[in-house]
Amino acid sequence: MVESVLIDLFSLPANLQNIQGLLHNTLETIEKCSSIHAPCVYVMCCQKQGSERKGEQEFLLPALRVFQSLKGRLEVVCAQTTAAALYTIKQRLDEKDLSIIKVILPTLRKDLMKVYVDHLFTAVYQFEFEDLHMVSDCENQQVSEPQHEGQTLPSQDVALIRSEIQMYLESLPSLKGELTILRSSLIPDDIFLHGFTTRTGGISYIPTLSSCNLFSSSKRRDPQVVVKENLRRLANAAGFNPEAFHRVKTDHANAVCIMGKSEPDNYDGIVTNQKGVTLAAPGADCIPVLFADPVRKACGAAHSGWKGTLLEVSMATVNAMVSEYGCNMKDILVVLGPSVGPCCYKLPHESAKEFHRIDPKCVRLFDSASPYIDIRRATRILLERGGILPENIQDDSITDQNQNITFCTACHPDKFYSHFRDGTNFGTQIGFISIKD
Repeated sequence: MVESVLIDLFSLPANLQNIQGLLHNTLETIEKCSSIHAPCVYVMCCQKQGSERKGEQEFLLPALRVFQSLKGRLEVVCAQTTAAALYTIKQRLDEKDLSIIKVILPTLRKDLMKVYVDHLFTAVYQFEFEDLHMVSDCENQQVSEPQHEGQTLPSQDVALIRSEIQMYLESLPSLKGELTILRSSLIPDDIFLHGFTTRTGGISYIPTLSSCNLFSSSKRRDPQVVVKENLRRLANAAGFNPEAFHRVKTDHANAVCIMGKSEPDNYDGIVTNQKGVTLAAPGADCIPVLFADPVRKACGAAHSGWKGTLLEVSMATVNAMVSEYGCNMKDILVVLGPSVGPCCYKLPHESAKEFHRIDPKCVRLFDSASPYIDIRRATRILLERGGILPENIQDDSITDQNQNITFCTACHPDKFYSHFRDGTNFGTQIGFISIKD
């Protein structure tokens, strides 16, 4: 069932004589065919530079005011670009948690609109497209037009749309305050650029993703273009090149990618000795782990959830640095970033047994159905057993709490994202590191 209708009048000039009649007929059909469930209706039109939204809306009022059943569910959105108008409508849809949208638009706008939709929305949303001139009765309202298979816009037109979207997103203000980066005093900043992000300073607006979400998924409402803009802002603040940025392709296992060699399909660790290349690992409860060897000038990043911890992904990353770059185990520095703490994290008893075998101190209330688990302690123990010096590991056991960066993500909703706390539509922070040029 369609939850929302978008009427695209963006390409029609405001002084078109029959635009009011066209809109009136379209709304009449929507009202007639939606007697049980009245969808939210958005009318999208162009606001010329220098004009005011009020003037555009008043021009359309005669066609709007008679539809009492749509009152409160009908909104005119005027903007100078299609990207701005469509992104504003996306915000309205997200506020109401709507995801099934019918777009009624001029035939010539259909392929164009599909490109905007592909960039600004994810697979969470379902779109139907219908020709504007065909909306005349219930039959046409219920049956979508064939979608002209095989037709695509010229590549230069797609490039222009991408540029328009990028420029609009770059113009948006940062949310939830300034962008903040946490840094470890253990990693020498004359050799390495590194940090762990928090949730502030980006443009993601959905509550559980707001604001500096750095991962896009088909299951979430933040599109890749928004994540890319968040990354651009992070790169500007941190001083790295976003075009030389490599994030692990998480599989909750222990495969490691060696930069410059064949890339695995999935991997939770990544290492390099190339200057100016930024490596990153995500975390939204799982541990983003950073590795640095100031002697051999090599670095790495790993994503360590409970499965990856048990599979020793951190030691797999260390071993890759040793075998590939000749690193000495005693020179490698390891920093554990913000992650869910033993204060909050629970696992089923069967999984808890595996952590108990590593060390009983990794489990609290072991006899319960869902004991509390300390994946940080388990990571430290496995690293020390593998040959990393205890003093070369920074985690929440640090004595000077002013130097602590291994915060519990679940305990600090103002600073961090948490899958455990926020559910499936959660945001993601990262740990990143590179060797300075």
